Amino acid sequence: VVPDVNVAAKKFGIKLLIPVADGMNEVYLRCENENQYARWMAACVLASKGKTMADSSYHPEVHKILSFLKMKNWTMSPQAVSDPESIDMKPECFVSLRYTKKYKSKQLAARILEAHQNVSQMSLVEAKLRFIQAWQSLPEFGLSYYIVRFKGSKKDDVLGVSYNRLIRIDIATGDPITTWRFSNMKQWNVNWEIRQVAIEFDQNVSIAFTCLSADCKIIHEYIGGYIFLS
Repeated sequence: VVPDVNVAAKKFGIKLLIPVADGMNEVYLRCENENQYARWMAACVLASKGKTMADSSYHPEVHKILSFLKMKNWTMSPQAVSDPESIDMKPECFVSLRYTKKYKSKQLAARILEAHQNVSQMSLVEAKLRFIQAWQSLPEFGLSYYIVRFKGSKKDDVLGVSYNRLIRIDIATGDPITTWRFSNMKQWNVNWEIRQVAIEFDQNVSIAFTCLSADCKIIHEYIGGYIFLS
């Protein structure tokens, strides 16, 4: 369940990855407003964990999602500083390099100050909790990336390792090609002589790859650790 949201543009979307025999199908849902999105998103999140809307965590989940949306809605507060240049701030310390190239320092400073107004009245613990929740809501949260070469392939790919799935990603475009869930995995092993990881899934689906950017032992231990934790 992946959020696809732009509050400013009134875009409230949900991307669902549905398991099928040879990987995953993608389904997109579009909601009309924030409240509808929060209810659907909470229901989908619970469903992905095997729970229903009757579960006691449904309404807290809806409230948490609405809180996220409120944080993302960068409306200028009356208390916001009207002149960003009067603040001694280095915006490049707060944002990634691609944003410093895309926007001027004055624009970034104004946005940072606006965003700060949404958390400035919170206690330290509450602000930290909001930060963690916002971090966890990012589409790529919890993914680790490795360059691999799949058996039978002539080019390198990126393998994303998450807590519940493996994702084969096109190294040139960054687009996901195939997703395999750990819940469909029958077994995995490593050929230590040729440093190759081989995995078998349900319905006679099997993959094998060598890891180029790290030791194959790392991916082997990632898989084992995530399955143990689940």
